[in-house]
Amino acid sequence: MTAARENHREAVAGRSDVEDTAELLAYYDDLERLKAGALWTIANKIEPWEPVSRYSPVLWPYKEMRGHVLRAIDLVTPEKAGRRVIYLNNPGAGDRAACVGGIYSGLQVMKAGETASAHAHSTSAMRFIMEGKGAYTIVDGHKMTLGANDLVLTPNGTWHEHGIDPNGTTCIWQDCLDIPLVNSLEANFYAVHPDLHQKVGYPVDDTKYTFGAPGLQPQVAWDKRYSPLYKYEWGPTYEALVKYSKVTAGSPYDGILMNYVNPLNNGPVMLTLGASMQLLRPGEKTKAHRHTGNVIYQVAKGSGTSIINGKRFDWQEKDIFCVPAWMFHEHANGSASDDACLFAFNDFPVMNALGLYREEAYGDNGGHQKIEA
Repeated sequence: MTAARENHREAVAGRSDVEDTAELLAYYDDLERLKAGALWTIANKIEPWEPVSRYSPVLWPYKEMRGHVLRAIDLVTPEKAGRRVIYLNNPGAGDRAACVGGIYSGLQVMKAGETASAHAHSTSAMRFIMEGKGAYTIVDGHKMTLGANDLVLTPNGTWHEHGIDPNGTTCIWQDCLDIPLVNSLEANFYAVHPDLHQKVGYPVDDTKYTFGAPGLQPQVAWDKRYSPLYKYEWGPTYEALVKYSKVTAGSPYDGILMNYVNPLNNGPVMLTLGASMQLLRPGEKTKAHRHTGNVIYQVAKGSGTSIINGKRFDWQEKDIFCVPAWMFHEHANGSASDDACLFAFNDFPVMNALGLYREEAYGDNGGHQKIEA
Protein backbone atom coordinates (compact mmCIF):
# COMPACT_ATOMS: atom_id res chain seq x y z
CA MET A 1 0.00 0.00 0.00
CA THR A 2 1.26 3.51 -0.78
CA ALA A 3 2.50 5.30 2.34
CA ALA A 4 0.55 8.24 3.78
CA ARG A 5 1.74 11.68 2.74
CA GLU A 6 1.18 15.35 3.53
CA ASN A 7 -2.52 16.19 3.78
CA HIS A 8 -3.65 19.29 5.69
CA ARG A 9 -7.35 18.71 6.29
CA GLU A 10 -9.76 21.08 8.03
CA ALA A 11 -13.35 20.18 8.78
CA VAL A 12 -14.56 23.68 7.87
CA ALA A 13 -16.87 24.61 4.99
CA GLY A 14 -14.88 26.15 2.18
CA ARG A 15 -11.60 24.51 3.26
CA SER A 16 -9.98 21.35 1.95
CA ASP A 17 -11.08 18.20 3.78
CA VAL A 18 -10.28 15.29 1.47
CA GLU A 19 -9.68 11.97 3.22
CA ASP A 20 -6.80 9.82 1.98
CA THR A 21 -7.70 6.60 0.19
CA ALA A 22 -5.48 4.00 -1.39
CA GLU A 23 -6.57 5.16 -4.83
CA LEU A 24 -5.83 8.81 -4.01
CA LEU A 25 -2.40 7.99 -2.55
CA ALA A 26 -1.50 6.11 -5.72
CA TYR A 27 -2.77 9.10 -7.73
CA TYR A 28 -0.52 11.44 -5.72
CA ASP A 29 2.45 9.21 -6.54
CA ASP A 30 1.64 9.48 -10.23
CA LEU A 31 1.47 13.28 -9.94
CA GLU A 32 4.75 13.43 -8.05
CA ARG A 33 6.53 11.60 -10.86
CA LEU A 34 5.37 14.43 -13.12
CA LYS A 35 6.68 17.06 -10.65
CA ALA A 36 3.09 18.00 -9.80
CA GLY A 37 0.69 17.62 -6.90
CA ALA A 38 -2.93 17.94 -5.76
CA LEU A 39 -3.60 21.42 -4.37
CA TRP A 40 -6.21 20.19 -1.92
CA THR A 41 -3.54 18.34 0.07
CA ILE A 42 -1.63 21.55 0.85
CA ALA A 43 -4.14 24.38 0.23
CA ASN A 44 -4.87 24.88 3.94
CA LYS A 45 -1.14 25.00 4.65
CA ILE A 46 -0.13 27.53 2.00
CA GLU A 47 -3.21 29.71 2.54
CA PRO A 48 -3.49 29.97 6.34
CA TRP A 49 -6.32 31.79 8.07
CA GLU A 50 -3.84 34.43 9.22
CA PRO A 51 -0.06 34.93 9.03
CA VAL A 52 2.00 32.43 11.02
CA SER A 53 5.59 33.57 11.29
CA ARG A 54 8.41 31.06 11.20
CA TYR A 55 10.46 33.55 13.24
CA SER A 56 10.69 34.00 17.00
CA PRO A 57 10.83 37.24 18.97
CA VAL A 58 14.45 37.56 20.13
CA LEU A 59 16.42 40.08 22.18
CA TRP A 60 20.16 40.48 21.64
CA PRO A 61 21.65 42.17 24.77
CA TYR A 62 24.33 44.63 23.70
CA LYS A 63 26.39 44.10 26.85
CA GLU A 64 26.78 40.45 25.88
CA MET A 65 27.19 41.04 22.15
CA ARG A 66 29.69 43.89 22.37
CA GLY A 67 32.69 41.86 23.55
CA HIS A 68 32.26 39.30 20.79
CA VAL A 69 31.90 42.04 18.19
CA LEU A 70 35.10 43.75 19.38
CA ARG A 71 36.97 40.45 19.43
CA ALA A 72 36.50 40.21 15.66
CA ILE A 73 38.96 43.12 15.29
CA ASP A 74 41.81 40.83 16.37
CA LEU A 75 40.61 37.87 14.31
CA VAL A 76 39.90 39.28 10.82
CA THR A 77 40.69 42.40 8.82
CA PRO A 78 38.19 44.35 6.72
CA GLU A 79 40.25 43.46 3.66
CA LYS A 80 39.91 39.73 4.28
CA ALA A 81 36.36 39.76 5.60
CA GLY A 82 34.99 42.27 3.11
CA ARG A 83 32.88 43.56 5.98
CA ARG A 84 33.70 42.73 9.58
CA VAL A 85 30.19 41.94 10.78
CA ILE A 86 28.54 39.66 13.34
CA TYR A 87 25.06 38.91 12.01
CA LEU A 88 21.94 38.29 14.07
CA ASN A 89 20.43 34.91 13.23
CA ASN A 90 16.86 34.21 14.24
CA PRO A 91 16.14 30.58 15.28
CA GLY A 92 13.48 30.40 12.58
CA ALA A 93 15.73 31.67 9.80
CA GLY A 94 17.24 28.36 8.75
CA ASP A 95 19.93 29.07 6.16
CA ARG A 96 18.51 32.49 5.25
CA ALA A 97 20.74 34.46 7.69
CA ALA A 98 17.72 36.59 8.61
CA CYS A 99 17.08 38.59 11.75
CA VAL A 100 13.34 38.50 11.10
CA GLY A 101 11.22 38.03 7.98
CA GLY A 102 12.94 39.38 4.89
CA ILE A 103 15.31 41.57 6.91
CA TYR A 104 18.98 40.87 7.66
CA SER A 105 20.78 42.60 10.53
CA GLY A 106 24.36 42.60 11.77
CA LEU A 107 26.77 44.53 13.97
CA GLN A 108 29.74 45.95 12.07
CA VAL A 109 32.92 47.10 13.80
CA MET A 110 35.84 49.15 12.52
CA LYS A 111 38.73 50.78 14.33
CA ALA A 112 40.36 54.15 13.78
CA GLY A 113 42.06 54.48 10.41
CA GLU A 114 40.40 51.45 8.84
CA THR A 115 38.51 51.52 5.55
CA ALA A 116 36.36 48.94 3.82
CA SER A 117 36.34 48.62 0.05
CA ALA A 118 33.58 50.17 -2.03
CA HIS A 119 30.94 47.87 -3.45
CA ALA A 120 27.39 47.87 -4.80
CA HIS A 121 24.53 45.39 -4.61
CA SER A 122 20.87 44.96 -5.43
CA THR A 123 19.92 45.02 -1.79
CA SER A 124 19.03 48.21 0.06
CA ALA A 125 20.85 48.97 3.30
CA MET A 126 20.68 51.28 6.30
CA ARG A 127 23.14 51.78 9.16
CA PHE A 128 22.34 53.00 12.68
CA ILE A 129 25.41 54.12 14.61
CA MET A 130 25.76 52.60 18.08
CA GLU A 131 29.04 53.93 19.47
CA GLY A 132 32.33 55.59 18.57
CA LYS A 133 33.57 58.73 16.84
CA GLY A 134 34.95 59.46 13.40
CA ALA A 135 32.81 57.08 11.32
CA TYR A 136 31.93 58.03 7.78
CA THR A 137 30.15 56.57 4.77
CA ILE A 138 30.62 57.47 1.11
CA VAL A 139 27.66 56.86 -1.22
CA ASP A 140 28.15 57.54 -4.94
CA GLY A 141 30.78 60.15 -4.10
CA HIS A 142 28.81 61.79 -1.25
CA LYS A 143 30.66 61.59 2.08
CA MET A 144 28.69 61.66 5.34
CA THR A 145 30.23 62.00 8.80
CA LEU A 146 28.38 59.95 11.41
CA GLY A 147 27.76 60.04 15.16
CA ALA A 148 25.88 57.92 17.68
CA ASN A 149 22.21 57.29 16.83
CA ASP A 150 22.59 58.72 13.32
CA LEU A 151 20.90 56.84 10.48
CA VAL A 152 22.64 56.59 7.09
CA LEU A 153 21.26 55.13 3.86
CA THR A 154 23.16 53.10 1.26
CA PRO A 155 20.46 52.55 -1.38
CA ASN A 156 20.46 49.58 -3.74
CA GLY A 157 22.69 49.98 -6.75
CA THR A 158 24.86 52.72 -5.23
CA TRP A 159 28.61 52.49 -4.73
CA HIS A 160 29.24 52.75 -1.01
CA GLU A 161 32.02 52.26 1.49
CA HIS A 162 32.71 52.92 5.16
CA GLY A 163 35.67 54.03 7.20
CA ILE A 164 36.87 55.54 10.45
CA ASP A 165 38.94 58.72 10.55
CA PRO A 166 42.50 58.10 11.84
CA ASN A 167 41.74 60.46 14.72
CA GLY A 168 38.50 58.66 15.55
CA THR A 169 37.73 55.74 17.85
CA THR A 170 36.51 52.19 17.35
CA CYS A 171 32.95 52.35 16.03
CA ILE A 172 30.10 49.84 16.01
CA TRP A 173 26.88 50.19 14.05
CA GLN A 174 23.91 48.04 13.14
CA ASP A 175 23.52 47.13 9.48
CA CYS A 176 20.04 46.41 8.15
CA LEU A 177 19.50 45.02 4.63
CA ASP A 178 16.71 43.37 2.68
CA ILE A 179 19.00 40.46 1.72
CA PRO A 180 16.54 37.63 2.55
CA LEU A 181 13.79 39.36 0.58
CA VAL A 182 15.91 40.05 -2.50
CA ASN A 183 17.39 36.54 -2.42
CA SER A 184 13.90 35.04 -2.21
CA LEU A 185 13.11 36.98 -5.39
CA GLU A 186 16.35 35.67 -6.93
CA ALA A 187 17.30 39.21 -7.92
CA ASN A 188 20.56 39.83 -6.04
CA PHE A 189 23.68 41.17 -7.74
CA TYR A 190 26.98 42.23 -6.14
CA ALA A 191 29.93 44.20 -7.50
CA VAL A 192 33.26 45.42 -6.14
CA HIS A 193 34.40 48.88 -7.20
CA PRO A 194 37.13 48.57 -9.87
CA ASP A 195 39.37 50.94 -7.89
CA LEU A 196 38.31 49.45 -4.51
CA HIS A 197 37.62 53.00 -3.29
CA GLN A 198 35.62 55.82 -4.83
CA LYS A 199 36.53 59.49 -4.99
CA VAL A 200 34.62 62.02 -2.94
CA GLY A 201 33.00 64.27 -5.52
CA TYR A 202 30.95 66.62 -3.35
CA PRO A 203 31.39 68.74 -0.20
CA VAL A 204 31.28 66.61 2.96
CA ASP A 205 27.72 66.22 4.31
CA ASP A 206 26.29 67.96 1.23
CA THR A 207 23.06 65.92 1.23
CA LYS A 208 22.29 67.15 4.75
CA TYR A 209 22.78 70.77 3.75
CA THR A 210 20.85 70.33 0.51
CA PHE A 211 17.82 68.32 1.60
CA GLY A 212 17.80 68.54 5.41
CA ALA A 213 15.81 71.74 5.97
CA PRO A 214 12.34 70.92 7.38
CA GLY A 215 9.51 72.17 5.20
CA LEU A 216 11.80 73.42 2.44
CA GLN A 217 12.60 71.75 -0.86
CA PRO A 218 15.61 72.81 -2.93
CA GLN A 219 15.31 73.43 -6.65
CA VAL A 220 17.38 70.35 -7.42
CA ALA A 221 16.58 67.58 -9.90
CA TRP A 222 16.31 64.11 -8.37
CA ASP A 223 15.03 61.09 -10.30
CA LYS A 224 15.99 58.28 -7.92
CA ARG A 225 13.36 56.18 -6.12
CA TYR A 226 15.01 56.57 -2.73
CA SER A 227 15.63 59.49 -0.41
CA PRO A 228 18.33 62.00 -1.42
CA LEU A 229 18.92 62.76 2.26
CA TYR A 230 21.42 60.01 2.95
CA LYS A 231 22.00 60.96 6.60
CA TYR A 232 19.39 61.53 9.34
CA GLU A 233 20.96 62.90 12.51
CA TRP A 234 20.01 61.98 16.04
CA GLY A 235 19.91 65.53 17.45
CA PRO A 236 17.15 66.92 15.20
CA THR A 237 15.27 63.62 15.37
CA TYR A 238 15.12 63.60 19.17
CA GLU A 239 14.27 67.30 19.26
CA ALA A 240 11.36 66.71 16.87
CA LEU A 241 10.01 63.88 19.03
CA VAL A 242 10.20 65.97 22.21
CA LYS A 243 8.43 68.90 20.54
CA TYR A 244 5.74 66.65 19.12
CA SER A 245 5.17 65.05 22.53
CA LYS A 246 4.15 68.44 23.90
CA VAL A 247 1.19 68.80 21.53
CA THR A 248 -0.15 65.26 21.10
CA ALA A 249 -1.28 62.30 23.15
CA GLY A 250 0.48 60.08 20.63
CA SER A 251 -0.49 56.59 19.58
CA PRO A 252 -1.91 54.21 22.19
CA TYR A 253 0.25 51.50 20.58
CA ASP A 254 3.50 53.31 19.77
CA GLY A 255 3.68 56.43 21.92
CA ILE A 256 5.23 59.37 20.07
CA LEU A 257 6.37 57.92 16.74
CA MET A 258 7.89 59.57 13.69
CA ASN A 259 8.91 57.94 10.44
CA TYR A 260 12.08 58.78 8.57
CA VAL A 261 10.90 59.92 5.15
CA ASN A 262 12.07 60.97 1.73
CA PRO A 263 11.96 64.79 1.98
CA LEU A 264 10.87 65.13 -1.64
CA ASN A 265 7.66 63.08 -1.40
CA ASN A 266 7.20 62.19 2.30
CA GLY A 267 7.33 58.51 1.31
CA PRO A 268 9.58 55.86 2.84
CA VAL A 269 13.34 56.40 2.63
CA MET A 270 13.67 53.36 0.35
CA LEU A 271 11.31 51.09 -1.57
CA THR A 272 11.79 47.99 0.58
CA LEU A 273 12.99 49.27 3.96
CA GLY A 274 11.53 51.85 6.31
CA ALA A 275 12.72 53.33 9.58
CA SER A 276 11.16 55.12 12.53
CA MET A 277 11.97 56.54 15.95
CA GLN A 278 9.49 56.51 18.80
CA LEU A 279 9.52 58.15 22.20
CA LEU A 280 7.95 56.67 25.31
CA ARG A 281 7.29 59.29 27.97
CA PRO A 282 8.27 58.60 31.61
CA GLY A 283 6.24 55.67 32.89
CA GLU A 284 4.35 55.26 29.61
CA LYS A 285 2.89 51.85 28.77
CA THR A 286 1.45 51.28 25.32
CA LYS A 287 -1.40 48.95 24.44
CA ALA A 288 -0.78 45.82 22.39
CA HIS A 289 -1.37 45.53 18.67
CA ARG A 290 -0.08 43.47 15.78
CA HIS A 291 0.49 44.08 12.11
CA THR A 292 1.79 42.49 8.97
CA GLY A 293 5.42 43.37 8.41
CA ASN A 294 8.49 42.78 10.55
CA VAL A 295 10.32 45.18 12.86
CA ILE A 296 13.84 45.27 14.29
CA TYR A 297 14.10 47.61 17.28
CA GLN A 298 17.28 49.15 18.68
CA VAL A 299 17.12 51.01 21.99
CA ALA A 300 18.41 54.51 21.30
CA LYS A 301 17.76 55.87 24.78
CA GLY A 302 16.60 54.63 28.17
CA SER A 303 15.36 51.26 29.34
CA GLY A 304 12.10 49.39 29.56
CA THR A 305 10.13 46.29 28.70
CA SER A 306 8.31 44.89 25.68
CA ILE A 307 5.78 42.07 25.70
CA ILE A 308 5.80 40.13 22.42
CA ASN A 309 3.21 37.38 22.00
CA GLY A 310 2.97 37.04 25.76
CA LYS A 311 6.72 36.87 26.38
CA ARG A 312 8.51 39.57 28.35
CA PHE A 313 11.73 41.17 27.11
CA ASP A 314 13.60 43.67 29.30
CA TRP A 315 15.77 46.09 27.34
CA GLN A 316 18.29 48.83 27.89
CA GLU A 317 20.26 51.21 25.69
CA LYS A 318 21.74 49.65 22.53
CA ASP A 319 19.92 46.33 22.95
CA ILE A 320 18.31 44.97 19.78
CA PHE A 321 15.09 42.97 19.58
CA CYS A 322 12.74 41.89 16.82
CA VAL A 323 8.97 41.61 16.46
CA PRO A 324 7.92 39.10 13.78
CA ALA A 325 4.91 39.73 11.60
CA TRP A 326 1.43 39.43 13.12
CA MET A 327 2.63 39.08 16.72
CA PHE A 328 1.03 41.20 19.42
CA HIS A 329 3.47 43.57 21.07
CA GLU A 330 3.45 46.42 23.56
CA HIS A 331 6.14 48.59 25.15
CA ALA A 332 6.71 50.18 28.57
CA ASN A 333 9.21 52.81 29.63
CA GLY A 334 10.98 51.58 32.77
CA SER A 335 11.72 55.06 34.10
CA ALA A 336 9.31 57.32 35.95
CA SER A 337 11.46 60.39 35.31
CA ASP A 338 13.11 60.10 31.88
CA ASP A 339 11.92 59.27 28.40
CA ALA A 340 12.99 56.26 26.33
CA CYS A 341 13.48 56.04 22.57
CA LEU A 342 13.20 53.03 20.29
CA PHE A 343 14.67 53.18 16.80
CA ALA A 344 13.22 50.68 14.32
CA PHE A 345 13.97 49.15 10.93
CA ASN A 346 10.92 47.69 9.17
CA ASP A 347 9.64 46.27 5.90
CA PHE A 348 6.42 48.31 5.90
CA PRO A 349 7.19 49.89 2.49
CA VAL A 350 6.86 46.43 0.94
CA MET A 351 3.63 45.69 2.81
CA ASN A 352 2.11 49.02 1.77
CA ALA A 353 3.27 48.88 -1.86
CA LEU A 354 1.76 45.43 -2.31
CA GLY A 355 -1.44 46.28 -0.45
CA LEU A 356 -0.66 43.76 2.29
CA TYR A 357 -0.42 45.98 5.37
CA ARG A 358 -2.96 45.09 8.03
CA GLU A 359 -3.16 45.99 11.72
CA GLU A 360 -5.20 44.76 14.66
CA ALA A 361 -5.51 45.87 18.28
CA TYR A 362 -5.41 43.45 21.20
CA GLY A 363 -8.95 43.34 22.51
CA ASP A 364 -8.73 41.66 25.90
CA ASN A 365 -7.50 42.72 29.35
CA GLY A 366 -7.71 46.44 28.65
CA GLY A 367 -5.39 46.08 25.66
CA HIS A 368 -2.56 44.40 27.56
CA GLN A 369 -1.32 40.85 27.08
CA LYS A 370 -0.98 38.33 29.85
CA ILE A 371 2.64 37.37 30.35
CA GLU A 372 3.43 33.70 29.91
CA ALA A 373 4.81 31.97 32.97
